[in-house]
Amino acid sequence: MSSNVQNANPFLATSQTFSKDYNQYLLQITKRDSDLSRYINQREIAAYDLNEILTGQQWFDPANAQQTRDGFRTTFNIGAIAPGATLTTPHGITQINSFTYIGGTVVTALPDFRPVPYASATLITNQIEIRADAVNFYVTNGATAPAIVRGNIVLEYLKN
Repeated sequence: MSSNVQNANPFLATSQTFSKDYNQYLLQITKRDSDLSRYINQREIAAYDLNEILTGQQWFDPANAQQTRDGFRTTFNIGAIAPGATLTTPHGITQINSFTYIGGTVVTALPDFRPVPYASATLITNQIEIRADAVNFYVTNGATAPAIVRGNIVLEYLKN
């Protein structure tokens, strides 16, 4: 277990020997607990909730190399989108600094499952576009694409 945060990796030793000296033991057990907390908190949380959650992601801070920024995630259910139509959905996220991921999956009327965004290798009008701004996210279904029946959209972001 390293105490050097720059080179720390998120893995804990599977065994540890403790000193018989009580003061050394207290230092070792305190460090172990601190490392355990830090490493657990560095793990990404794979929860996709309809409410904003902390992801466990740690992003660099371009203004301060000694600090990191927390990543957040919100997931949305979307309904039907006709071919050639755009669904505009308010995301309700405040204080966005930047998005780190915008995407999801949908079920079409075929039925098949498609990633969002979706790029067709054979027909540009069969694609699915997704984008976001400070207020909404937009899913555009290609003009000749099958109708979208439903889907899940994931927005991950950093806050100010």
